Amino acid sequence: MINLTSKLKNLNFDTESYKVQAQKALQALGYGDFDLGILLTTNATIKKYNATYRDKDKATDVLSFPFHHIPAGTKIKPTCDDDKNLGDMIISIEYVQAAAKKLNTTFEKRMNRLLIHGICHLLGYDHIEDDEFKIMIKKEKSLAKSIDLDCSWE
Repeated sequence: MINLTSKLKNLNFDTESYKVQAQKALQALGYGDFDLGILLTTNATIKKYNATYRDKDKATDVLSFPFHHIPAGTKIKPTCDDDKNLGDMIISIEYVQAAAKKLNTTFEKRMNRLLIHGICHLLGYDHIEDDEFKIMIKKEKSLAKSIDLDCSWE
């Protein structure tokens, strides 16, 4: 189940459609019966999480908190229903709006990209090293294509 929470007022974004896209992504990855939490928030809130969990005192676009800590490409093998959880993602709407404008793309395409990006992080993919970056981008593009999701690729 996709649990999407937003405490933002006047959010002009189709959260129901976003949940559907998230579910499609999980289904395509073989995790259709797993839970995923998504929090849509502000720069101030994501900055606090980024400082607490990554020692970076600045806002960012997306943070991912995996339930399972697995190497990229490893399949999660749940032993009980409680294990059917990918984890949680936090997305700063303010950051995404500014980035979309800067990258000359739409807010929706940028949000789609972060959905795919965040899910890949939950599955162990990373982009610290150049070779990891190439592997992660390939996985993101493959996943987006498999569910026909229009993303911005900067």
